Amino acid sequence: MIHLNNVTKVYPNGFQAIQPLSLHVHKGDIMGIIGYSGAGKSTLIRLINRLENPSSGEILINGENILTLSESALQKRRQKIGMIFQHFNLLSSRDVFGNVAFALEIAGWKKEQIKTRVYELLQIVGLREKAHFYPSQLSGGQKQRVAIARALSNHPDILLCDEATSALDTKTTHSILALLKSIQTQLGITIVLITHQIEVVREICNVMCVMSGGEIVERGSVEQIFSAPKHAITKELLSYLPAVSEREVLEQSHNGYKISFVGEYVDQPLMSDIIKRFGVDVNILAGNIEPLSTTKVGHLFVEFGGEEAQIEKAIEYLRHKQLLVEHFA
Repeated sequence: MIHLNNVTKVYPNGFQAIQPLSLHVHKGDIMGIIGYSGAGKSTLIRLINRLENPSSGEILINGENILTLSESALQKRRQKIGMIFQHFNLLSSRDVFGNVAFALEIAGWKKEQIKTRVYELLQIVGLREKAHFYPSQLSGGQKQRVAIARALSNHPDILLCDEATSALDTKTTHSILALLKSIQTQLGITIVLITHQIEVVREICNVMCVMSGGEIVERGSVEQIFSAPKHAITKELLSYLPAVSEREVLEQSHNGYKISFVGEYVDQPLMSDIIKRFGVDVNILAGNIEPLSTTKVGHLFVEFGGEEAQIEKAIEYLRHKQLLVEHFA
């Protein structure tokens, strides 16, 4: 669906915002791109629809290199790439209906077609009764719903979200993410979402990549990365999740283990199993289960007691079950 091959971005002042990178997003993915401010996330997403031009590399959408398109052909291609922003970018002089209709007017839709499509979109985002309200009369969440409806107006196959929930409170963020996930399921649209909020990735995405210094430092399924992060930046981002603090557990334990498990193993009584099988003691220090968009990932912090040989057998048994067991001293 989306292929970036060896793309770079260097600004006239010499600053290299994007180091050579490649990125592939498959049809139907909800791809989360996460990193701290200055990581290059916003530049990267703006390259995908050529709001910025790369300094080198290829950008292919459905196999077509959009860097070779003429201005008119690019405008036509952009109609199939919806985009929503952190601050909504609504026209204050137009009501909700007019804001959603604007993109259709530019695309040359007929008046009756516009009316039908706008009300269809407002129904999808739950704002049909607000059609003639103005942006100043709407909450932040309602404004973002208008922006989503506008982004979907031309039946796009890709939706780009640039920090779409950063200006919203927690409850509204959850509702907007639920809406995006519903839209993806209903329309089969491909979503690329950039954020600095790791909980947003956890809640909606099925694949993710972590950026730092204009590079992708880690990528993979959300399930894979949440259960076994490799890069220091990824581990740091995950540590900010509103769940058990790994750092606190490490400070309280002198000889413990972190056990990470995914999917089917989350609900299995593996700790009681190893106690019975190997006669070891298990002191549970802390634990949590993280609900992902496709499954669950669990983390358990424990200390083992008993004979060293039996402890080793218990750990080997857990690893044989494809659990990640890490020792910390």
